Amino acid sequence: MKDAKADMTFPPDLTAKKGSGPVQVKVPVYTNSLPPCNHACPTGSNIQQWLSLAQEKQYQAAWQELMRNNPLPAIHGRVCYHPCETSCNRTYVDEAVSIHAVERFLGDLAIEQHWPVEIRNPASGKKVLIVGAGPSGLSAAYHLRLKGHEVEVRDSAPLAGGMMRFGIPAYRLPRHILEAEIKRIEEMGVKIVLNSKVDTILQAKLEGNFDAVFLAVGAHIGRGADIPNDDPSRVTDAVSYLRDIGMGQAPTLGKRVAVYGGGNTAMDAARTAKRLGSDVMVIYRRDREHMPAHDFECAEAIAEGIDFHWLRTINEIDGCRFKLEKMLLDEKGRPQPSGEYDYLEADSLILALGQNIDSRLTQGIPSVDYKADGTVMVNENMMTGYAGLFAGGDMVPSDRTVTIAVGHGKKAAYHIDAYLNNRTYQKAGKHPLIQYNRLHLWYKTDAEQSEQPEMAAHLRAKTFDEVLGGLSEQEAVYEAQRCYSCGNCFECNGCFGACPQDAIIRLGKGKGYQVDYAKCTGCEACYLQCPCHALEMVAVAS
Repeated sequence: MKDAKADMTFPPDLTAKKGSGPVQVKVPVYTNSLPPCNHACPTGSNIQQWLSLAQEKQYQAAWQELMRNNPLPAIHGRVCYHPCETSCNRTYVDEAVSIHAVERFLGDLAIEQHWPVEIRNPASGKKVLIVGAGPSGLSAAYHLRLKGHEVEVRDSAPLAGGMMRFGIPAYRLPRHILEAEIKRIEEMGVKIVLNSKVDTILQAKLEGNFDAVFLAVGAHIGRGADIPNDDPSRVTDAVSYLRDIGMGQAPTLGKRVAVYGGGNTAMDAARTAKRLGSDVMVIYRRDREHMPAHDFECAEAIAEGIDFHWLRTINEIDGCRFKLEKMLLDEKGRPQPSGEYDYLEADSLILALGQNIDSRLTQGIPSVDYKADGTVMVNENMMTGYAGLFAGGDMVPSDRTVTIAVGHGKKAAYHIDAYLNNRTYQKAGKHPLIQYNRLHLWYKTDAEQSEQPEMAAHLRAKTFDEVLGGLSEQEAVYEAQRCYSCGNCFECNGCFGACPQDAIIRLGKGKGYQVDYAKCTGCEACYLQCPCHALEMVAVAS
């Protein structure tokens, strides 16, 4: 338990004049503020709200609140790197609320019980074309359909899902979960056309009589490397490799496979090759501390028997013999050559050095600008320089994760809807952010995070079955109850019990409280006893 000496809220300092008395200087006002988890979520999810509903066992209501911002909760509960948990105020006491695990519980329950999505807006008569059936495209399609627009998604692949299907292995994202959440979007009336490559956007827009287009094509082109090699046929890129696996066309790489790179895609490729029976080694030019992959991915790969060769670059390949140069990190953590070499043997090489987009799709369209890496420039409305042409996900400069892509799709949908209605979308202003130092916790109990069941490493390296299991109902409710409800009242009655003047009035469950300012002296007792900072002391106008 952390900071035990500060467990109790301090009483008001009666030696200092703060305005308590018949003439008020400040009075308490109930407010709704922004929890750090909500602030950190790329989809804009109201996490505190759906956790509150989940702890009351109102599961369908919690799921509906989730679905207001994120149409893929069962997927996100598995593949999101949950920045919300990194920001959780509970980390200052014990461990973050396992938000992703509760999200997964709700998402899986919705699939199991076939909860439908209700479309309340009437048909708008507007049509939108979305190019790409990955997370960003599906998210945009979902939100546009909710707003009453007719939506058609086209994808060149024979299966929908984009990089969720062709970049994330099944042991992290089971395909029946992916297919169930895509099917739900289709059942809303979204038309998904597969094996349909869009070569000329403006022609497709004109021929289909579409009012707007959203580009959401993933980064499917793996980056190469200039390595002297007498047999290039032994080399493949990680994106192509994982895509072939997703298509059920696993290539034969031999017994010994080297993976070159240190990102999450490198970990996925390495762990996939291991499951297909190869002895796998990862070669990375920096050390574990500086690798871009999330450390838990590296830890799981090591547990599955994958070898790591840190601080190494591939100098040349001669048959199965790889010449590696040892690297040294400078004061900025950048690798520098040492002039020293060692060797290893491998039958094939998987390059996992990053991905690029295919910018040919937008070449020739007037006023569309690009970054040096080929990504498309968009304005604050997610629109390119060509009116009515929007872009998001991997197509634009940004970090490349499923959650960010889904957030882009939602944002684009709101701006496309405004464009179709000849107006400008204005996002509502944010409430003040409530960090840990603004909470008034009465006590700080140790309530450790629920652990998700995990398949043993020696078993999982031989199967594509899901590695991480879900929480039980009891565990999910407990985990939701660990939430501090930062910045939002959860009716604990602390203010009601603390007020010496009986100025706090209970309005009934779910209705909150009211202040009788005729009785209030401004003593701050209620404010100091509010654990979640749902009260602010506001100066009285003179």
